[in-house]
Amino acid sequence: MTANNTGRIASIDIFRALTMFLMIFVNDIPSIKEIPHWLLHAEATEDMLGFSDVIFPAFLFCMGMSAPIAIETGLKKGKSILDTILHILYRTVALIVMGLCLHNSGGVAGGLSHQTILLLMVAAFFLCFSVYPKSISNKTYITNALKYVGVAIIAFIIIYKDINGKPFKVSWWGILSLIGWTYFICSIVYLFIRDNIKKIAIAFCVIVALSILNHLPFIPAEYSCKWLFLSFVPFDWTLHAFGFAGVLCSVIMTKYADALKPMKFISIMVNIGVGALILGVITHSYWIINKIQATPSWLFYTLAILFPLFGLIYWISDVKRSTGVFNIIMPAGNATLTCYMIPYIWYAIIQIAGLHYPGFMRTGVVGLLCSLLFSLVIIQIARLLVKCSIKLKI
Repeated sequence: MTANNTGRIASIDIFRALTMFLMIFVNDIPSIKEIPHWLLHAEATEDMLGFSDVIFPAFLFCMGMSAPIAIETGLKKGKSILDTILHILYRTVALIVMGLCLHNSGGVAGGLSHQTILLLMVAAFFLCFSVYPKSISNKTYITNALKYVGVAIIAFIIIYKDINGKPFKVSWWGILSLIGWTYFICSIVYLFIRDNIKKIAIAFCVIVALSILNHLPFIPAEYSCKWLFLSFVPFDWTLHAFGFAGVLCSVIMTKYADALKPMKFISIMVNIGVGALILGVITHSYWIINKIQATPSWLFYTLAILFPLFGLIYWISDVKRSTGVFNIIMPAGNATLTCYMIPYIWYAIIQIAGLHYPGFMRTGVVGLLCSLLFSLVIIQIARLLVKCSIKLKI
């Protein structure tokens, strides 16, 4: 396993960058007319694995790969188990708060609009979670004051909406909150197993089993043990299975990846993918392939793509060292949260300004090309922000 000159793992950063680029793309294309149906998410009862249905699992897979590396790096630097747990809790709470805030950003009739509230929330996130330049970060009273302002903005919005009869509620967690839950489960489980491949593999199988069991009628919803399946979290253990698949991949990579003898690691990735494909075919006999229902067949077919795909990216980046082709999207690999937030700002601004794309820019092939260009522009904006020492990190 090789790292770049910043100590980061190149293949993981590239996989994350590619996933973030595609996430911006698939979030932008639903408004485009006359595009192939397979690019979109499957409908709630549709038996289909759309291109868009693979992107969020891929992001969770990347997150799972990063978690063991971050934990081990912290422990090697002298961080205690307690400090590590507290950091995991901090990141989890931060993600859940951001996810809930974004999901509850609807406006108030006769008051603050959805777009205004959204811009205030994103501004608050940057105040609370930015990596400030040394000239500011060395002055803790300034950074603390900025963070308090961010917290105050979030508190104001919550109170303001509550007074106007639109209280915050967990009708759905939101993407970042779901990432937060999966990050928590994967990190805590890994922390108490560490880099033991057998135990990691067993834990992964248990999580997959819980995902499957939750789709069987053996345990009625009214039973008290239903909490074990985290039914209050959409997708419950299925999302955690994607995340922990990344944990498993990361541990296997640490043990077996060797740029001079790459085929062992790559063959493991391919073999796991083939195994997942077989399980996908088997479970497809009982469940449709559907992201919204989080079916086992969706889980296995997607994993059948993700493991070999990462093996390919590892071969390109760590073995052949052909990383130049990915340079244009690399800010999405190390400033991921920043990239995720920028589209919210853009959509809010153009709606407030009353701007509209010409029809041809939201139709067919031209529309898809415009969405790809939009994704690249967002990433380049993130690159400029990072150069200006503006970056979200939790």
